[in-house]
Amino acid sequence: MWWQDTITLRARPRGLHLVTDELLAALPLAKVRIGLLHLFIQHASAALALNENADPDVRGDLGRWLDQAVPENAPYFRHTLEGPDDMPAHIKAALLGSSLSLPVRDGRLALGTWQGIWLCEFREHGGVRRVVATLQGE
Repeated sequence: MWWQDTITLRARPRGLHLVTDELLAALPLAKVRIGLLHLFIQHASAALALNENADPDVRGDLGRWLDQAVPENAPYFRHTLEGPDDMPAHIKAALLGSSLSLPVRDGRLALGTWQGIWLCEFREHGGVRRVVATLQGE
């Protein structure tokens, strides 16, 4: 079985947001006994990540670390026409990545107990984000 669709995630402010439930609601995982889910975000200033799903301090700490590692208004940035958060957003997205491949077992994602899917929004006003979800399995 193959299935593919584009899932639109609502606009969120800058930050790292747990979106596991929002994505799961749009997926036909119940039809898959064993398989693989691939998620790909169609944006160059946001990322997807798999990490802690329980303590929001983890998302806050990583966000603060990224902001310190890739500061706005760095004097060496040349790509600045779209605002001070744009070039740092591109760098952060490249560091964290645009896709996830996740195992599916018995109609559910086979994630660890404390793992969740994050939307990493690096722009102040990034807008809605589109994620292409491709599910394969039997």
